[in-house]
Amino acid sequence: MISNAVKELQSAKKQLITQINGLEQQAKKIDQAIAALSGLTGTTEAKPAKKFVMSPAHRKALLKAQKARWAKHNAVKATAAKPAKKKYKMSAAAKAKLSAFQKARWAKINAAKK
Repeated sequence: MISNAVKELQSAKKQLITQINGLEQQAKKIDQAIAALSGLTGTTEAKPAKKFVMSPAHRKALLKAQKARWAKHNAVKATAAKPAKKKYKMSAAAKAKLSAFQKARWAKINAAKK
């Protein structure tokens, strides 16, 4: 009984090994087909984009130009006409009237608290 089970397992193992071998052969054929197709298009693999490197001289020139643009911008901004600030002047009579009103208001609030 056990020997039959062992024989069945061994035969199942042989079947799996033959299936694996068949799949490996199919994978090789697929790899060959991919290589042939990529040879037709002229590309083998996607190449990474080349990184842009700026020379120190070019970077210095760009910095100088940017500083000049900001200097021009700030000069225009400094010479621009600024709106005059409005000064609200209050007469002495108006100040006295407002002061009396506020004193009465606070007296009323304080009286309500007591």
